[in-house]
Amino acid sequence: MATYEEDYARSLKDPEGFWGDAAEGISWYKKWDTVLDDSNSPFTKWFSGGELNTCYNCLDRHVEAGRGDQAALIYDSPMTGQIKSFTYSELTDLVARFAGGLDQMGIKKGDRVIIYMPMVPEAAVAMLACARIGAIHSVVFGGFAANELATRIDDAKPVAILAASCGLEPGRVVEYKPLLDEAIEISSHKPANVVVLQRPECQASMIDGRDHDWSEVSERTGPIDPVPVAATDPLYVLYTSGTTGMPKGVVRDNGGHAVALHWSMKGVYGLDPGDVFWAASDVGWVVGHSYIVYAPLLHGNTSILFEGKPIGTPDAGTFWRVIEQHKVRALFTAPTAFRAIKQHDPKGKLVHDYDLSNFETLFLAGERADPDTIIWAQDTLKVPVLDHWWQTETGWPMGANCTGYGIKPVKLGSPTLPVPGYDIRIVDEEDPSHEMPQGEIGVIAVKLPLPPGTLPTLWENDSGFLKSYMKDVPGYYKTGDAGYIDEDGYLFIMARTDDIINVAGHRLSTGGMEEVVAGHKDVAECAVIGVKDELKGQIPFGFVVLNAGVNRDGGEIAKELIERVRHMIGPVAAFKHVLVVKRLPKTRSGKILRAIMRKIADGEEFRFPATIDDPAILDEITADLKLVGYPHGQ
Repeated sequence: MATYEEDYARSLKDPEGFWGDAAEGISWYKKWDTVLDDSNSPFTKWFSGGELNTCYNCLDRHVEAGRGDQAALIYDSPMTGQIKSFTYSELTDLVARFAGGLDQMGIKKGDRVIIYMPMVPEAAVAMLACARIGAIHSVVFGGFAANELATRIDDAKPVAILAASCGLEPGRVVEYKPLLDEAIEISSHKPANVVVLQRPECQASMIDGRDHDWSEVSERTGPIDPVPVAATDPLYVLYTSGTTGMPKGVVRDNGGHAVALHWSMKGVYGLDPGDVFWAASDVGWVVGHSYIVYAPLLHGNTSILFEGKPIGTPDAGTFWRVIEQHKVRALFTAPTAFRAIKQHDPKGKLVHDYDLSNFETLFLAGERADPDTIIWAQDTLKVPVLDHWWQTETGWPMGANCTGYGIKPVKLGSPTLPVPGYDIRIVDEEDPSHEMPQGEIGVIAVKLPLPPGTLPTLWENDSGFLKSYMKDVPGYYKTGDAGYIDEDGYLFIMARTDDIINVAGHRLSTGGMEEVVAGHKDVAECAVIGVKDELKGQIPFGFVVLNAGVNRDGGEIAKELIERVRHMIGPVAAFKHVLVVKRLPKTRSGKILRAIMRKIADGEEFRFPATIDDPAILDEITADLKLVGYPHGQ
């Protein structure tokens, strides 16, 4: 095998050769005419002329190769007390039968199907069944508000919606069907069919003529064969929040996606077929698409589908139980999950109750992994803890410690090096034609063409694609993140570009301040935002959640944090405001809603984010800020 350095250089110099070789790991009905068609940049096409089927590559081909008795998917649900394993043969049969039911319903290649489901095996079956018949799926996070679901129905114009009667949260049942019925009522587009998985915890009412029971659809016909699709045909559309608050439909193609994700399981995550991989995320997010469903199955791994939380189902040891019970070799989760575990079990005592001898690597992504969390995880688990960086738009990692080549030395705060295929540059925000010197913060951009697996465009919105990602830095994909590259070529992601604040002319990273604050022994998690200041333009404002069992005065801790930032970053940071809060507002995937917090502190109007985990937290934050005089003058 080539070294990382050799492969990275080749991927930039000879992308056709590099990705053409990688594509040999996938089964094709018809080989491509060209690996890379960049004649209409930035609308890059990968493997033009090629035909394949993603579902066939995820399932049938492994059965045909003799891997049929291996576990493909393990459903582990502390919410219901169920654990169920599906072999590749069993999952292939389930998917092929459900695909047959969809086909008999009249759903065909190119039709859109919205999937509105919790973390149950049927969610993966639904995605794969759509892929099998060439329908384009769009998963909407289960429990999304009706008006948000309606905007996605109107944009995707689905012929059908596949849903469950409810989702389960600790202590409550979230009924999905009333939300779905309301969404269809208020949307302009009306899907012809709704298929409902009736869960034992909640039986949904059905509408005659439109609604169908899941089991009946599965049993209507026998299994059907996969339908060949063009490599450039869309596999799915996944909506991500736009800056205007309106969703953007990120398109993923079939060919480039299958090739890149298959390659990444060994190249990035260092796994061999048959290894057990667990991405502790949700199928509603890109991580769930890429690393619960598609990549592990493309590569012949066993994937864990977990319906639970890192704490409270039943305790902060549930992750260790899953790793022990299913012999997980690598776990991929968000830093916020580990901050929650650390807050409830600061000394990591629960780890000692489990045998983690099969566990080799922890991967973190989704937001900045602060050094304190990484150190705690390293000390607790005694395995490499590797931060990596990517986005919904890219579909797979841009910056990572590519373990398939051997683990590079870890630098805290860095996802390590660019992944093969990504030509990452740091450019000046004021003059994008100018690259920033080594070590200086700038806008992170990726030189075109983007590698396979990344978004070819937005759904029926080429102009939005150009405006959002390509216009500001011509010839590059603008990531929206800010950071720098050090003397060893290591990449440091400091913040979203709107989290770089200007304090009296000094450009400072709130992410850098968060690292310092998070390093305090009593802090479980934190957020630093820039708020308006008449004298300095902006000043940083810190919000901190304390570890469980900390009984010290919040004012004393605030003073220590202010002094800590002054000492480690300098007086120039002007860090003088810290508020101890019970919890931070987050999306359901664990991202802290910093932009919303800033708007509350500045007294600006904001659009209620569809992805918020618990809306009541915003009221708490507003009340806490008013107590200390924010917004100013109130």
